[in-house]
Amino acid sequence: MEKRSLITRIVRAVGPGFITGAADDDPSGIATYSQTGVLFGYSQLWVALFSYPFMTAVQEMCGRIGIVTGKGLSGVIKKYYSRKTLAAAVSILLIANIINIGADLGAMAASLGLLLPVPFPTLLFAIAALTLLLEIFVPYPAYARFLKYLTLSLLAYVATAFIVHQDWRLIAHATFVPHIVLSRDYILNIAAFLGTTISPYLFFWQADEEVEEEIVRHELRGMGKGTPKIKPTDLEELRIDTSLGMLFSNLITFFIIVTVASTLGAAGVASVATAADAASALRPLAGDFAFLLFALGIVGTGLLAVPVLAGSAAYAVAEAFGWREGLGKRFGQARGFYGVIALATLLGLGVSFAGIAPMTMLYWAAMLNGVLAPPLIVIILLIGNNKKIMGEHVNSRISNILGWAIAALMGAVALGFFWAIA
Repeated sequence: MEKRSLITRIVRAVGPGFITGAADDDPSGIATYSQTGVLFGYSQLWVALFSYPFMTAVQEMCGRIGIVTGKGLSGVIKKYYSRKTLAAAVSILLIANIINIGADLGAMAASLGLLLPVPFPTLLFAIAALTLLLEIFVPYPAYARFLKYLTLSLLAYVATAFIVHQDWRLIAHATFVPHIVLSRDYILNIAAFLGTTISPYLFFWQADEEVEEEIVRHELRGMGKGTPKIKPTDLEELRIDTSLGMLFSNLITFFIIVTVASTLGAAGVASVATAADAASALRPLAGDFAFLLFALGIVGTGLLAVPVLAGSAAYAVAEAFGWREGLGKRFGQARGFYGVIALATLLGLGVSFAGIAPMTMLYWAAMLNGVLAPPLIVIILLIGNNKKIMGEHVNSRISNILGWAIAALMGAVALGFFWAIA
């Protein structure tokens, strides 16, 4: 009975944190992790293990801010900080998200093109239209369930890793014993790795979706309307949900690197231009089934991640301007909010036609996230420790230690990034 109760609690707790973790492994993440496996083999697997407690701490803070305040990060920053701070935070998010949306749409279309005899532009427009229709016209409770089911597509990478022959002893050593090289390429890749793992859009998305869940439970009248009544179980479920989501995210990261390192990396492939190229190159080395799983995984994760990217941008802008917002509202009730979703998706669509090599765009977007994340993490830490905002639910000591440590580390990596490109 106790075992069943624990399982039931875990299933019920799965929500915004788990979806956020799964969305972290979007096509741009897949491309970055694929490049990691190609360039460095197993040697950066330790980063997947190392980053887990840090990303969990940051995302838990974001979720807790949403639950306690009934507002998203943009709304909290607007109320308690300067306009310059708000403008900087929202601008950082918009730039990074639009580039990521474009790269993700292109990767999804290219991957589907490996499976279907349909021109790339047709697939690209169809995918963009599908994601827009889902976000604008599907009610939030059904949409949240749809996103949960899409997270299962990431299991394709676990299956692929076990289809391919692996040296598990070498993998274990690379995972638990860090190997660090002070070279330009190594530092740039660490910046990209951390940037695509601990990303600004995830911060905003989880905070806002925790508020959406409160609205669904009728604990709030709307985003930023009222003071939530917090039960002890709310924060306990948040911690379970976030811990499971980030664990799932990092396990998928781990298996993508393992798969690519043992196939493309071992075969001497110098680089991959897109996540779709990684799937295509995998075919002669690991077989049709592994290729199919990898390609379908890119499409599934893109359908999950693009709405998260566009949605997080819409929440941030709507809160900054005081517009009505929320995926729980119909289009006619929140035109500005849905307009930002449409605009971000369309601008991303334009980015995918810019003629920039997809992998270049994905990789630099990930590095941009790595550079821009530290100041946002500092703002999140300041909010999380502010008793005027959080009351008795301020950060714990361990949250502060992990939060300040990752902010400092990513700041140092960002400085290393500028040194590497100088």
